[in-house]
Amino acid sequence: MPKTWKVSRKGKKYVVAPSPGPHAKKACMPLLIIVRDILKYAETGDEAKKIIKQGAISVDGTVRKDHRYPAGFMDVIEVKPTKEHFRIMTGPKSLFVEKISASEAGRKLCIIRKKFTAKGQVQCISLHDGRVIRLGKAKNEYKPGETVEIEIPSQKISGHFKVEKGADALITSGKNIGIRGRIKEVKDRKFMTEKSVVVLEADGKEIETLKDYIMIMGSKGGKK
Repeated sequence: MPKTWKVSRKGKKYVVAPSPGPHAKKACMPLLIIVRDILKYAETGDEAKKIIKQGAISVDGTVRKDHRYPAGFMDVIEVKPTKEHFRIMTGPKSLFVEKISASEAGRKLCIIRKKFTAKGQVQCISLHDGRVIRLGKAKNEYKPGETVEIEIPSQKISGHFKVEKGADALITSGKNIGIRGRIKEVKDRKFMTEKSVVVLEADGKEIETLKDYIMIMGSKGGKK
């Protein structure tokens, strides 16, 4: 079991494994774990399975009935009977579930992983949660590593945040995972053998991390 799962390692011999999906194993949790061990809506695995199979849980606006479904970083969980909403976040030691309002549950931040041209010269971007958004044939300013805010479940883009000085960023990988701060400097690579890095200011300290390890949570100028 990944250390990122906030589950007791004593008293149980086996744990449910997530189904194959868009998130890496350490960046997601099966719905059964979330319902039983994190949200405490069930005491046993069978009870959690029953809740999920009844269609009581949705992820990003879509009902999921597979108890092994991998809900991951930034996914929005809705518990329909209680009308509660949660977002999966990453902390210094583990993934955690953060309660959010109904209005917050209607949007989601996603990291742009790739940008490519599909059949018919249609511009597309693929996001960290596995989804692909078709942008049309017109040129656009989106780049890998940047963040888009989408409406769920429509997937309409409502915001765009660049990796730039002054932007609010969250470290999503590496030894400083879970730390949030403001970008002080972006050092783009000059040679193919180098990697771009950013310097964050967090709690009065400067932290340097790879550019690939951050998610932009907002910019000083607001949405673009």
